[in-house]
Amino acid sequence: MRGGAPAAGKDQRAPSLSGVSDTFSDLGLRPELLDAVAALGYEEPTPIQREAIPPLLTGRDLLGQAATGTGKTAAFALPVLERIPHGGSGPEPAALVLVPTRELAVQVSEAMHKYGRKLGTRVLPIYGGQPIVRQLRALAHGVDVVVATPGRALDHIGRGTLKLDKLRIAVLDEADEMLDMGFAEDIEAILDATPDERQAVLFSATMPPRIEQMVRRYLRDPVRIQIERAPAGAGEAPLVRQSAYVVARAHKPAALGRILDVEAPSAAIVFCRTRAEVDQLTETLNGRGYRAEPLHGGMSQEQRDRVMARLRGETADLIVATDVAARGLDIEQLTHVVNYDVPSAPDAYVHRIGRVGRAGREGVAITLAEPREHRMLKTIERVTGHKIAIERVPTVADLRARRLEMTRAALEETLLDGDLERYRVVLDALSDEFDVVEIALAAVKLTHEATTGNDADDDEEIPEIAARPDSPQRPRRGASRERVARMFIGAGRSAKMRPADLVGAITGETRLSGREIGAIEISDRFSLVEVPESAIDEVIVALRRGTIKGKKPTIRRDKGR
Repeated sequence: MRGGAPAAGKDQRAPSLSGVSDTFSDLGLRPELLDAVAALGYEEPTPIQREAIPPLLTGRDLLGQAATGTGKTAAFALPVLERIPHGGSGPEPAALVLVPTRELAVQVSEAMHKYGRKLGTRVLPIYGGQPIVRQLRALAHGVDVVVATPGRALDHIGRGTLKLDKLRIAVLDEADEMLDMGFAEDIEAILDATPDERQAVLFSATMPPRIEQMVRRYLRDPVRIQIERAPAGAGEAPLVRQSAYVVARAHKPAALGRILDVEAPSAAIVFCRTRAEVDQLTETLNGRGYRAEPLHGGMSQEQRDRVMARLRGETADLIVATDVAARGLDIEQLTHVVNYDVPSAPDAYVHRIGRVGRAGREGVAITLAEPREHRMLKTIERVTGHKIAIERVPTVADLRARRLEMTRAALEETLLDGDLERYRVVLDALSDEFDVVEIALAAVKLTHEATTGNDADDDEEIPEIAARPDSPQRPRRGASRERVARMFIGAGRSAKMRPADLVGAITGETRLSGREIGAIEISDRFSLVEVPESAIDEVIVALRRGTIKGKKPTIRRDKGR
């Protein structure tokens, strides 16, 4: 059944509620939902939540254009749960949420379960790769909300096990992703099976013509909302730092490795165009000492789950993936997205970089562009409205300097830890024959090679390709309008330290904002954080007074800067 097309010219923009709905309690949600939101630590609604929740509570259809990470899950989940009768809607679902991937189905289902726990709301995810018997049993017992991928939802409708006769709300999340994956006919068949009077909600990061066609066919007089990521203030950097390196194809693997060494991501996704390229690049990266895992459509769901478990368990640092395989992934510790090739369309670029910089966290988006792909970079800049800075590939000298910095910091941490007396017997034995300075240099060499490898492997310079005149090059990382200083923090990966922990500690205890914090490097036993030179003393004093993740690590100015 069709929802009915709106009359021409009747689409409306939602009235701005900024300054009115400053808290969730202003939105008219029931106490159980407010308690759930408060328990999860959310203090105030995001812009998409302020704009979307009030009209959805009144039953209006809604078309929302919002990037991933803006809080849109709660924007539709809370009003859906509000409109379901207390104690449930009966044996048949009151709400259906369609999502593009299994991973997103699980994430949305978990979020709705947390929000609706006190209401006793029954939420069921259904997707391919999961035993259908379990889904059949749950549907037979009755559910209130079904979160489904289109293919599996249509399968259950055909079996007669998913009945939509009493459906009150239909939600399409990441609609453009579903269309890109070829689900258009499935979605239309599902919506045709819903009642005419049901409420329809559609969220999409982009608005291609096919989305507008779907809106005209299935939404009635929809409220239209468009939410952009919050722009950076004057003199501030955006949450997602976007840059590109112009590299000849033959030098791409070496350039990627060097960039990863300098950036030192906590976790990263590297996007490739084909399965073959994913497998080849993964093998190359592992051969260079990285902990990389492939992710593409040729893998079983069990294999994909194992890859995600390794990344979340920090036994892998990199995922090398195709676009289809990575859709719907939400990895909290993800800090970097790398486009191994320039995406073929601006929409694909938007979806890729949307996986970092979520919920106020900072992220980095890097693109490796061949000279012939320069024009596509300019198209992406024009469509997205964001400048992509062209940077120089780090030189051998840059890489070696960074590695020496990390070695020096590791040695400093060992000296601060103490407990060195048991090694004195080795020093005493050697000092009879060698100078103490030479012994120390040999120890530094052993430490350096053990932690960073042999520098001889990186003695080949990557040819520099000049940027076009209309693409000004950005200064090397670490250079900024205000001089920066680097801070040493004696806790790293072994203490489960994440960039978000360091940013949160600094912004929570000082006057700095997250955008004023520069590069963050996390090693096994220590971390290095760049902050403005004018603020470093204040930051050190403030952090020494408090704790980071419940501990009081050594905090001081890094002696290398």
